Amino acid sequence: MTDRKINVLVAEDSPATCMFLVHLLESDPQIRVIGVVNDGQAALDFVIENKPDVVLMDIHMPHLDGFEATRRIMETQPVPIIICSATANAKDVVITFRAMEAGAIACIEKPLNGEHGDFEARAAQLLETVKLMSEVKVVRRTARSRAAPQLAAHPAKSQPAAARIKLIGIGASTGGPPVLQTIIAGLPKSFPVPVVVVQHIARGFLAGMADWLNQTTGLQVQIASFGTTALPGHVYLAPDDFHMGVGADGRIVLTREEPENHLRPSVSFLFRSLAAGYGPNALGVLLTGMGRDGAVELKAMKDKGAITVAQDQESSVVHGMPGVAIALCGATHVLPADKIADALVALVNQSNGLSSN
Repeated sequence: MTDRKINVLVAEDSPATCMFLVHLLESDPQIRVIGVVNDGQAALDFVIENKPDVVLMDIHMPHLDGFEATRRIMETQPVPIIICSATANAKDVVITFRAMEAGAIACIEKPLNGEHGDFEARAAQLLETVKLMSEVKVVRRTARSRAAPQLAAHPAKSQPAAARIKLIGIGASTGGPPVLQTIIAGLPKSFPVPVVVVQHIARGFLAGMADWLNQTTGLQVQIASFGTTALPGHVYLAPDDFHMGVGADGRIVLTREEPENHLRPSVSFLFRSLAAGYGPNALGVLLTGMGRDGAVELKAMKDKGAITVAQDQESSVVHGMPGVAIALCGATHVLPADKIADALVALVNQSNGLSSN
C-alpha cells in the first residue's frame, strides 16, 4: 500500500462551495488538495504548471467555463477531469455532457449541505470517484478527429450468420457517455431495430444525457418507461434506480429488484433478459467501465447464439467491464469506439439480408 496521496485541483467559482469541497476532500487521508482556482483559465494554467492527479471542475466559471477549460486541458496537458455540478438546470447538465465529449471522464453531483440522508452517500461517492479516476490513464485530445486505430475484429468462427437481429443491448459505465454518443450518432435514422442502454451515471444526470444525445444524434433517445414496446430507430435508457430488461414480446420491463454488482440499473440484468428472451436474435455491446457488470452475461448471450461486441482497450477510459468479457471469451468482436456503429449497421443489415451501403 503506497503512502502517496492523490493531488487534486479544485476549480469552483463559489467561495463557500469551494471551501466545503476542500474540507470534504481533505477529510480523506488519501487525498490532498494542491490548488484552488475560481475560473477556467486559472485551471488551465495550474494544470500546465503543476499536473495534478485529478481536477474537480465546476461548469459555470468566469473567463473559461468548465466545458472550454476541459477541452483546452485535454488538448494540451491531459489529466483526469471530474465534472462536479449541480443538476437543477437541464441546460447545465447538457453542458456537462459536452465537457465529457471533450474528454472529462466522470460527472458527479455536488454533495451540498441540506441533502439530509442523501448527503453522506453523495459525499462518499465523490471521494470514491476521485480515488478511482486518479488511476485512469487519459490521452491528449486533438482539435481534429483522431484517426481510428486499425484493430482487427475477432469474430467467432462458429457464429451463425442467418439469425435476424431484432434488438441491440448496450452496457456502459465510466467513460461511456461520449462513446454512446459516437455510436448513436453513427446509426442512420432509419435504423431498423431498437437499442436499449444501461449507462451507470450519477443520479440526476440521466435526463440531461438524454437531451444531449437527442441534440447530437439522429435517433430518438428517451428514458424507458415500464411496458413500452421498444421501437426501431429509438434508444431507451434505463431510468435511475431501476433494472431494465426486455421481454420476448418486445416490451420494456423495469424492476427494483436487489442491485447486482452493487448497481441498479445493472447491465447484467439487461443482458440476461436478452439472452433469455431473444437468444441469437439479440446483439450485445459492452463498453468502457470499471468492474465486471455485464461481462458474464455478455458471454451468456454469445452462448445463446447472439453476436457480442466489446470495446477495445485502447479506446476505453477503463477497460474493466469489456476486458473481463474478452477474457471470458464473451466477445465475438473487439472493436474501437469509433468502429462500433459501422459494425452494428453492417451486422444488422447482414442479418436482414440487406446491403451495408
